[in-house]
Amino acid sequence: MNEHVGQEFDNAALVSSDRGSFFHPFTAIADQQANGALVMVEAKGSRIIDASGKEFIDAAAGLWCVNVGYGRREISDAIAAQSQKLPYFHSFNGISNEPSIRLSEKLLSLAPKSMRRVFYGSSGSDANDTAVKMLWYYNICRGKPEKRKIISRDYAYHGVSVASGSLSGIPMVHQNFGIPLDFARHVSRPDLYRDAPLRQCHTEEAYSAYLANELDQMIRAEGADTVAGFVAEPVMGTGGVLPPPRGYFQEIQKVLNLYDVRLVADEVITGYGRTGTWFASEACGMKPDLILTAKGLTSGYLPLSAVFVGDQIWSVFEEASKDGRVFAHGFTYSGHPTCAAAALANLEIIEREGLVEHVAAIAGDFRAAFDAAIGGCAIVGEIRSAGLMMGVELVADRDTKAKLPATAKIAGRVATAARRHGVLVRGLPNSDIIALSPPFIVTEEEIALIATGLRNAIEDVTQELRSEGLI
Repeated sequence: MNEHVGQEFDNAALVSSDRGSFFHPFTAIADQQANGALVMVEAKGSRIIDASGKEFIDAAAGLWCVNVGYGRREISDAIAAQSQKLPYFHSFNGISNEPSIRLSEKLLSLAPKSMRRVFYGSSGSDANDTAVKMLWYYNICRGKPEKRKIISRDYAYHGVSVASGSLSGIPMVHQNFGIPLDFARHVSRPDLYRDAPLRQCHTEEAYSAYLANELDQMIRAEGADTVAGFVAEPVMGTGGVLPPPRGYFQEIQKVLNLYDVRLVADEVITGYGRTGTWFASEACGMKPDLILTAKGLTSGYLPLSAVFVGDQIWSVFEEASKDGRVFAHGFTYSGHPTCAAAALANLEIIEREGLVEHVAAIAGDFRAAFDAAIGGCAIVGEIRSAGLMMGVELVADRDTKAKLPATAKIAGRVATAARRHGVLVRGLPNSDIIALSPPFIVTEEEIALIATGLRNAIEDVTQELRSEGLI
């Protein structure tokens, strides 16, 4: 990678100031104090530069979100123009603004036809919180206030607020916070690599039937009259980059229909093209009542989430409003006009450049590059992908699938080693999995550089593990 010199940033001073002032999310305080921060200062396309002048390829698109790449002037111009015209106003009490109206129309034109309205927030976490309250309100309006429990999946990620963190199934999100709250339940995640063989499910369809039966048994045990919803990512992201087995959501839907349980599709990662379709839920055979989106809605340029409300839930809300009831939920920044302007510009780029179709077209080559580069590495157990999402599971032994000890922190070590080779990837929490999700505009040359950089990082760490006697 190129080394940029002559930058006007004092990296040492910034790192020192960061240590003394910035409380980082998902960061061990001791590590930050000991190692300092990686301070980013500039980005364009798929490349990002730190304060020391080192350039990286961002193979994670930030946190699964910078879909159109960095430095898009159209989005920056739209933000600047709207901030001069109407930078902010709230949307409570029937007040609206032009960008939010236009964005709502646009989103409904892209979404499944069963979607009727769009509700805005600022993040995937608040989108999940909104879904929880919509399910509760929906059932209260139907005279079923006891129908409140929501089922998610082990290792799913739905956010970190109190409600969304309860839906998440990642242990570190629960530890030390006293969650999950008592409305949340969890069933098994669909893990063809590790779980299906244990269940003696010899086909994907058999595994899907097994998981649907597990859900059925949980609903029966809890009481169908107490279960409001099932929330799932079409392709699990932070939980391991796990595409569903064949027939999974069709089998799940049968169970939900049987017990009057609504389906929530968490498309915070997958929405707006990440898997090669506008919404992955349609491609996966889901028939959701709510669709939750964020991240790629603005490509991360400004914070914005959108919850799509389907026919069945919206019709109940409309009927309830006739007796004066109000959905008393919302945020200061719901329908923020400048964020909506950023989203409109972002969606225009995606459509104009055919980026959703492009993701579908290059997905095979993306996967093939990593199969060739790291498929034979001693500690790579499996490579999983869907569109421009990829998970690389790291193991102590490929044949037995034996895990490395948690104390080895293998995913984090590989991610750190990849930085030395000019590539940014993510080590997923509570797992030995490396995730990749590059911007949609990533080039063939950059994919090759990412694959090579990751291979070199894995080889570096493999040598370390051998010297430590761990493999």
